Amino acid sequence: MDKKAEELRPLDVDQSLPHQISAPSFKGTGMEIQPPFKNDYGVVIGDSHYASPESPLENWDENTDPAIMSGEKWVHPTNDIGWNTAENQELLEEKRKPQAYPFMHPTIDVSKGQD
Repeated sequence: MDKKAEELRPLDVDQSLPHQISAPSFKGTGMEIQPPFKNDYGVVIGDSHYASPESPLENWDENTDPAIMSGEKWVHPTNDIGWNTAENQELLEEKRKPQAYPFMHPTIDVSKGQD
């Protein structure tokens, strides 16, 4: 596989991003980890490399309009620091099916009469 194709492969391990200590797991949410993509400026977004020779940040001068760095073209749908917030992790948790096993029987209420 050539270097460019390798750059755009997903970075997940079993629907999680273990290289980010606070990153949530997408497993069981119905959301799939997306591969990195190149934006209009040739910058790879979502590869967890935060410096890019093509980035306006690396080529900044007094004539650079800061608005160039705004918009969705700079945000990755699943490998973004925003997923590390408690609020966004709660959104993912709400998408997961309850993990009752091994503490629940599928047809019998095993807690009946125990309280």
